Amino acid sequence: MDRRHRVLGAAALAVGLGMVAEPAHAQWARVHEQFYMPASHNWVFRRNYPGADRLFNAFDYGHAILYEKLLTRPGAPASELEVKEYDYITRKLLVSPPRLPLEEAAIEVQYAKLAPEAKMMFEWAHILHRQIYDVLGDERLSQAQKDQQVAEIVRYYKTRPDLAFSSLPKNMELMEGQYYSTAFREAYPKFNGLIWGYHWLQVGLYEPLMTAPSPEARQAGVTATVARFRQMLENAPEHMPRVMPMTAAIAPAFSARYPEAAIIFDNLHGMHDVISDILASPRVPREKKREEILRAAARYRDDSSFLMTMQEWRDMGTMMGIQNMGGPAVGFLPDFPTPTVARGAVMAHAGMNHGAAGQAGHGAHAAGSAQPANAAPAHGMDHSGMQHGQPAPGSANVQQAMELHERMMADPVIRQRVEADSVLRRLVQQMHGAHGTSEGAASDSAQALDFAVRLLSDPQVEARVHADPRLHRLWSDPEVQRRLAELRRQRGMQPAAPASPQHNH
Repeated sequence: MDRRHRVLGAAALAVGLGMVAEPAHAQWARVHEQFYMPASHNWVFRRNYPGADRLFNAFDYGHAILYEKLLTRPGAPASELEVKEYDYITRKLLVSPPRLPLEEAAIEVQYAKLAPEAKMMFEWAHILHRQIYDVLGDERLSQAQKDQQVAEIVRYYKTRPDLAFSSLPKNMELMEGQYYSTAFREAYPKFNGLIWGYHWLQVGLYEPLMTAPSPEARQAGVTATVARFRQMLENAPEHMPRVMPMTAAIAPAFSARYPEAAIIFDNLHGMHDVISDILASPRVPREKKREEILRAAARYRDDSSFLMTMQEWRDMGTMMGIQNMGGPAVGFLPDFPTPTVARGAVMAHAGMNHGAAGQAGHGAHAAGSAQPANAAPAHGMDHSGMQHGQPAPGSANVQQAMELHERMMADPVIRQRVEADSVLRRLVQQMHGAHGTSEGAASDSAQALDFAVRLLSDPQVEARVHADPRLHRLWSDPEVQRRLAELRRQRGMQPAAPASPQHNH
């Protein structure tokens, strides 16, 4: 039986078991497996660079066993992953990796039943990864032919909107600003470093394939990049990435030539972190984990929520610092660069103001459309940057904050919620008392947003906001979102979960 039929059989079995064994909240997944785009370059990378290719098979095991352990052994000691599984992966599996890709459903049995949709999103993106390695590793193709083939592969990837990650860059609020965010990296710093090391190599290998001037140099470059990855495993987690590697920083030549693919891979890696956090976080009850995973998956597929501009995406890698991501993938020195942030640092706390980068173009379409820089943000866009500070008196976001407050108070359900809460009633009274001066306007704005944050902790209220197009537009304004994100962090508040797992901000 060939590889394709075995994959299809395993996927069908996993989904079928999920329908039989799981309760109603883990319903049948209406997705199907799809294979490589037919091409003469398929599996060239496996033939030309077998040592690097085999590592990817080991990476598949690492992701799969991680999700399975987090789901099935929530009360297990951290050493289950940090010592037992980590040692097995680094001392045995990565030393002698499997020759062929693994059937992940056989490793992550319960996780595959819980969220087969997310599992298949990852597998579809991994096929994109492998096909691009094949193109760039095929010495028979000219640069123009490689460009044409990568474009074809990306188009083929997008024929599955039920599985394809967005090719527009998502901001870090989606990965680091949710109520469950950072749970995994805090509890399992060494295994998290291993996962980020995987991601460093997966995007880093594009760079020697892109920049080396000859077939021999490409072979040497790939060998060196793999050797650097293995160095990361020594004295772990000392030399492992301290923040998530960004493709624009680790593989700048690849990202400049193929930005859509680079963004897809950043979104893929961000969602890997999100699912690890959902599974690791005790704040997400087991019966809600599928719902949160599906919500995150929908956000990473859509082209409207949690976006940043292309310039912000490029700038973010610089602001985060390649020295904090494991260092460059080519042309590196014998010693690792000196990191400048704590391990697992949240990007906002590390001074990485990715929401403010490229501010002049903030209103423009993230893919670089001709929309003017001062245009209103697209409906539903969530540019949740990390810029801090009070709004200036008389600025647009003062008016927007107050309009948001007034529109919310005009809704009878929200008004009833306010009347039942003494803190919310006091905030309303303070706003009315301060109104009328420039200082009062600034205070009004801050209090109106504080008021909105508290209200949005109630799922019923948030559902009302998203049901009203004008309220949703005001809520989605990037300035409002920045302040909301800031206040949530200050108060340790968690965003409310929308009423439906299919809802996108």
